Amino acid sequence: MGGCFSVSVSCDQVVNQVFQCLCLKGSYIHNLPQNLLTLQKAMGALKAKRDDVQRKVEREEFTGQRRRLDQVQVWLTSILTMQNQYNELLNTSELELERLCLCRLYSKNVKKSYLYGKRVTGMLEEVKSLSSQGVFIEVTDETPIAEGEELPIQPTIVGQQTMLEMVWNRLMEDRVGIVGLYGMGGVGKTTLLTQINNRFSERGHGFDVVIWVVVSQNATVHRIQGSIGEKLGLGGKEWDEKSEMKRAQDIHNVLRKKKFVLFLDDMWEKVNLSTIGVPYPSKVNGSKVAFTTRSRDVCGRMGVDDPIEVCCLDTDKAWDLFKKKVGENTLGSHQDIPELARKVAGKCRGLPLALNVIGETMASKRSVQEWRRAVDVLTSSATEFSGMEDKILPILKFSFDSLDGEMTKSCFLYCSLFPEDGLIDKERLIEYWIGEGFIDEKKGRERAMDQGYGILGTLVRACLLLVEEIRYAAEEYVKLHDVVREMAMWIASDLGKNKERCIVQARAGIREIPKVKNWKDVRRISLMANDIQIISESPDCPELTTLILRENRSLEEISDGFFQSMPKLLVLDLSDCILSGFRMDMCNLVSLRYLNLSHTSISELPFGLEQLKMLIHLNLESTKCLESLEGISGLSSLRTLKLLGCGVRLDMSLMKELQLLQHIEYVSVNISSSTLVGATLFDDPRMGRCIQRVWIDEKEPVKVLVLPSLDGLCELFIFSCEMLEEIKMEKTPWNKTVTSPCFSNLTQVIIAYCHGLKDLTWLLFAPNLAHLRVTDSVQLEDIISKEKAASVLENNIIPFQKLEKLVLYELPELKSIYWNALPFQRLRHLIIRGNRCPKLRKLPLNSESVFDVEKLVIRCFDREWMERVEWEDEATRLRFLPLCTTHMMF
Repeated sequence: MGGCFSVSVSCDQVVNQVFQCLCLKGSYIHNLPQNLLTLQKAMGALKAKRDDVQRKVEREEFTGQRRRLDQVQVWLTSILTMQNQYNELLNTSELELERLCLCRLYSKNVKKSYLYGKRVTGMLEEVKSLSSQGVFIEVTDETPIAEGEELPIQPTIVGQQTMLEMVWNRLMEDRVGIVGLYGMGGVGKTTLLTQINNRFSERGHGFDVVIWVVVSQNATVHRIQGSIGEKLGLGGKEWDEKSEMKRAQDIHNVLRKKKFVLFLDDMWEKVNLSTIGVPYPSKVNGSKVAFTTRSRDVCGRMGVDDPIEVCCLDTDKAWDLFKKKVGENTLGSHQDIPELARKVAGKCRGLPLALNVIGETMASKRSVQEWRRAVDVLTSSATEFSGMEDKILPILKFSFDSLDGEMTKSCFLYCSLFPEDGLIDKERLIEYWIGEGFIDEKKGRERAMDQGYGILGTLVRACLLLVEEIRYAAEEYVKLHDVVREMAMWIASDLGKNKERCIVQARAGIREIPKVKNWKDVRRISLMANDIQIISESPDCPELTTLILRENRSLEEISDGFFQSMPKLLVLDLSDCILSGFRMDMCNLVSLRYLNLSHTSISELPFGLEQLKMLIHLNLESTKCLESLEGISGLSSLRTLKLLGCGVRLDMSLMKELQLLQHIEYVSVNISSSTLVGATLFDDPRMGRCIQRVWIDEKEPVKVLVLPSLDGLCELFIFSCEMLEEIKMEKTPWNKTVTSPCFSNLTQVIIAYCHGLKDLTWLLFAPNLAHLRVTDSVQLEDIISKEKAASVLENNIIPFQKLEKLVLYELPELKSIYWNALPFQRLRHLIIRGNRCPKLRKLPLNSESVFDVEKLVIRCFDREWMERVEWEDEATRLRFLPLCTTHMMF
């Protein structure tokens, strides 16, 4: 080994020396002591500036009328964060300085010294930046803080928690600026909004000001501005005397700088926010407006197209609320009281106002007799129940008072003639209104019906009527909440002062006409849906305008003298009664405008019918025993004649009678399929427009049914044409083409027991078809035949664009609805009994069919069939398969 010289140097030393050489000229190590001293001074200056600003903020916030600006708070928070980082850096400064050597040009650990020096330099720059930002002309907001004030609320609140969370979540969504709550009077809208307000009374929701304004009826801009201004500290005599425009400017100047919440309770009409001075809430300003109203129309006028309806409580929640009001001691005072209490609670139909008032009334009642009495009174004459006339009905009456016009009010009160919780057919109700003269029919039935539907819409949106949907039913229904019905009956009786003005005992189980002290004062009688068998009275009713006896299914006989003293009677409904074996004398009903004898067993028209020169509506549907309509042409004012299911079918003789009715506009009628063969029934274009509802059946075997192109036809029923093989179109003198849609008004088609039919391609001529039901036709192969449609489709006809409901069952040979996918823009119900349509394997759907797919229901009743459906592609299967159900709903 001699003569050899070796040097051993560790790897770390080499790296350290190399690193030191690279950083030797750098300032992080060399200037570290000076940078630390500079940082200390800069940090001291920053803390002094912070303390000055902090003291100023605290002085201005001391009174509670001012709040620090957001930018000031951010700056103060940033300094606190910097202070923590500085203290951490300072704790290791002595150790870092001890590492330095050789006049602080060298470090014992260059890497650590380099990183520490870099942190010091970086922090110095941040401190200088924060210091430069800390120049504030104002540190607090001039506007006084008006945080939410907790409002008093009833101690017993039941059943609103789910609704409360839904409203709160909607209000807190960034995209939502205005939330509208609507519902009938007494349903709990104000209680719900109060709970929302009280949530804002707690700190931490990020809003500067929360304002509650009770709007109520007949509110003025000046009064609403006053309520808002008081909350914002803008009150005083001088401000009160300013113009509405100047007050609006003042309110706007304050609120535009704020993130606010405005609650408007009990609105009856639109509140123009800009007129009041309230900035419109948006995602940018983050402000919110929430309001309550009894009218959905108000929601629309406020720009809320998806308002939240506050509904009555369900049965369980209603019972919970009622129990809390009555109290456990009362409910437990006798073993029979809980069952009776449930009946009493049920009479409230989930309306919180009624549950509260009636519950409080019954809280001290501890005898079974008192509870039985309560059930009887609420059933027979609820207005006599304690608290009803002074605490419940007047509150609901505000909704009635707010209705626009006496006509709308009269139409609403008429609804009280129907049974408690009873469904009201919309079309029949409007026909009553027209008969009463509330709606003028002189400009045509269609316009009058449209006006009636408009009134129904108004009443529904005012939460005075409820829409009742019956699955698969073509008819549309509304109903009255039971407490609202009591209110309507109360108003109709002059607030209870004249209870015999309207005799209403609908579905009351009575067997005879009720006793009345003074028949001369009676204006309306409704005894529908009872068990009356014979009417032998001859009452003197000079003021009576309405008599509804329908659905007395045992009623066989009415005395000849019953109708002798009713000179002002306008509406008479005797439908769904027996009425067989005798002849009614109606010749004295000189004012009668509406007569309904449908679903009765009459064999001839009432005596004197032809003398009813004011009659505009006659319903004889389903009078299967009726043999003749002779003399019907004498009804010179008749506009509506319903004969569907009548024993008399349309032939040339009846058509001549109808043509003599100068004002006729609507006819429903039965036609034998054999009558249509070679007939010239429809040469008169006026009658072609009037015949709107047709039932075709088979008296004699017919293989080809030729449908005349009736442009007024709305509903078509083809039943029991067992030999029928084909349906064709026929030209008429006023419609000479069958290559374009000629059933433009046809909306409903029902076909059943037509076993020879192979297809329904003629439906291409019905572009507005909404409801199609095809059943029990054993040879039907296609709904639309591709081969037969070829010539028609040259005109680019796409079928079923407005179809809403399609029902198919008992069609064992059906293979195709349509050979391609269809858009089905309005389809809501697709009902196919798959096991009864076994050859139908593919539906005319693709991934783009059905615009609003969330509202579509597909029922097939057979899981195996559903699993064998051949979908257009995977996207189509994923779109529609989740909507399929096998539940039996018939």
